[in-house]
Amino acid sequence: MRTVQTPDEMHSVCREVRRRGKRLGLVPTMGALHDGHLSLVRAARAQCDVVAVSLFVNPLQFGPNEDYAKYPRTLERDRGMLEAEQVDYLFAPSADQMYPPGATTFVEVAGLSEKLDGQSRPGHFRGVATVVAKLFHVVEPDVAFFGQKDAAQLAIIRRMVRDLNMGVEVVGCPIIREVDGLALSSRNQYLDARQRLSAMVLYRSLCQVRALLEGGEHRTAKLIECGKRTMAEEPAARLDYFAVVDPDTLDAVEEVCRTTLVAVAAWVGSTRLIDNMLLESEK
Repeated sequence: MRTVQTPDEMHSVCREVRRRGKRLGLVPTMGALHDGHLSLVRAARAQCDVVAVSLFVNPLQFGPNEDYAKYPRTLERDRGMLEAEQVDYLFAPSADQMYPPGATTFVEVAGLSEKLDGQSRPGHFRGVATVVAKLFHVVEPDVAFFGQKDAAQLAIIRRMVRDLNMGVEVVGCPIIREVDGLALSSRNQYLDARQRLSAMVLYRSLCQVRALLEGGEHRTAKLIECGKRTMAEEPAARLDYFAVVDPDTLDAVEEVCRTTLVAVAAWVGSTRLIDNMLLESEK
């Protein structure tokens, strides 16, 4: 595996990959890798000839009171994990390399960026869209792989790619969970043992909503009521939102019809966690 640290070098490397007619896959990450990230790498390896992984803790997507400074940075550990997965290129730039001094250009997907996580994290999705657009420009991948756990992010990136005619295929990969159902997240390491048990309420609330839907209840108001009631059973969790929306537009829906996204966010202690589930209905 070759590690590349500058955008210019990475652009040159990837240009040579394309010149050789190879299908190039990109897995964007912020590091602190876990099996969820590795599932994306494996999907990329299965579908592409050459796999590149970016590792960059993006300052633009953190708010002033969020955890940018303490976000886990484990480059050497991550490098070893990626080598074991036979990744071809690791792109690990610095913030100054990604954002030259005086940079004033941003990408914003209006209409979607203010929904779900965007409501409580103003500017977050502008930071996400900007860095992903830059990565796409530097790497020019044929395919990019993202996790379904960040469902709003996935919808926003797909819209950005469509609107800007980027020519990148965006693949969403399933959520990877612990044995007990907790969605894998780099932020899970912030949780102590008691908080780890409390965090299970997010997945439990989604499962309760799924069971209610399977029992014949399609009205969104009733499903949200069920999810919030389950969340309220765990006093250590402070709910941010519980929503039932269209997975592409992130607009609220009145009834579950076809594929619908049920999404939840909550703080457990000082750690903000998210989870979601795609529900299917033929109604």
